[in-house]
Amino acid sequence: MKKKRLSIILLAVPALLLIPFIAMQFSDEVAWSGFDFVVMGILLLVTGLLCELVLRKVTKTNHRILICLGILLLFLLVWAEMAVGIFGSPLAGS
Repeated sequence: MKKKRLSIILLAVPALLLIPFIAMQFSDEVAWSGFDFVVMGILLLVTGLLCELVLRKVTKTNHRILICLGILLLFLLVWAEMAVGIFGSPLAGS
């Protein structure tokens, strides 16, 4: 089960990156560079692997859920900051 979950994570990252890649073929509003794909791939991979680590190491179900939700919230905040700069940090995008 653990190896299957890890395989799903490793296959989900390129599958999710296909969404903007395909959108770029049909619209000029999606304009990702190679760097954007690399950064998003790293963010997705790190998020998935951190959740996998939590699922393997933490035994209490409530703690697992809370920690994984925290990881996902952090991912969403970093993603939003890099995309539109909601906090105005040096990471801010457009």
